Amino acid sequence: MSDDKKELPAGEVLKNSSLYREFQAEREEILKHKWIESEKAGHDIGFERALTDWIVKHRSKWRKARQMANQN
Repeated sequence: MSDDKKELPAGEVLKNSSLYREFQAEREEILKHKWIESEKAGHDIGFERALTDWIVKHRSKWRKARQMANQN
């Protein structure tokens, strides 16, 4: 390999990947859901419960909306 080619560190490659950006966006939605549902319940429902609930109730619609937004 020549010295004039600069490679990004693995962490930078990961952060720039579309898969990682999708993961981060989905995680943010789950955390919002956790906060809303915890407020309704009057206590912290925990990440696992929020994750499961969000997947069952919202993930499919959220993904479709993101796909539509990315097509435009």
